[in-house]
Amino acid sequence: MTTETRGRVRTEPGAKRVRAFLGGVAVFDTGRPVLVWEGPHLPVYYVPAVDVDEDLLVPSEHAERSPSRGEARFWSVRVGDRLAENAARQYPDSPVEEIRDLIRFEWSAMDAWFEEDEEVFTHPRDPHHRVDILRSSRHVEVIVNGVKVADSHGPTLLFETGLPTRYYLPLTDVRTELLRPSSSSTGCPYKGTASYWSLEVQGERLEDVVWTYPSPLPESARIAGLACFYNERVDILVDGELQERPSSPFARRAAAA
Repeated sequence: MTTETRGRVRTEPGAKRVRAFLGGVAVFDTGRPVLVWEGPHLPVYYVPAVDVDEDLLVPSEHAERSPSRGEARFWSVRVGDRLAENAARQYPDSPVEEIRDLIRFEWSAMDAWFEEDEEVFTHPRDPHHRVDILRSSRHVEVIVNGVKVADSHGPTLLFETGLPTRYYLPLTDVRTELLRPSSSSTGCPYKGTASYWSLEVQGERLEDVVWTYPSPLPESARIAGLACFYNERVDILVDGELQERPSSPFARRAAAA
């Protein structure tokens, strides 16, 4: 498998069967997807134009130009009475030769994505991304405004490529009377769908600072029902040592929550 890089764009051919559905219809079905890193973090799927159901594509006058990929040609996708506007794009004259004959579909515009026969959420799985979940006996304390809101000798540590260590704690070790329900949720292709709580301590409310995976994907079953705090927004002590608040791709979201 060969990875090609042009400027900020990196491409890598994949071997998985990948499909996306709209209105119950497969918009494309390919065994030759290409993972494209348009930026430094998450990849997106580009698929060969010949593997797309062209009868579902409706030409669009919308146009965008990318400094790294060039001028984009757009289509909307129509299935019955469903119309996903400007959901598909192609860069036929791109300086990145590897993507010229490929079409990129907006993830959120499709109803469902599948790698082989397993549904994938949020974005493609990155083949260079790893998640390790390990049970531990380390002493983890969470402090907010001088108040200890969690104290555990039985944490589960989640190590994920490019992200800070996350400390998942049994709810019995968390002061749940300080938690406030939230309607927020997020998706992860490695862990599943997370539900959130806000935290109220000494009159201050920290929105969406705690999350849990009630029904995680099978590979992340060890964190089911455990609570995790944003390291970026609370003080965490591990074996009595205060941890530095990390910088991560999620720090901005956490600070804005």
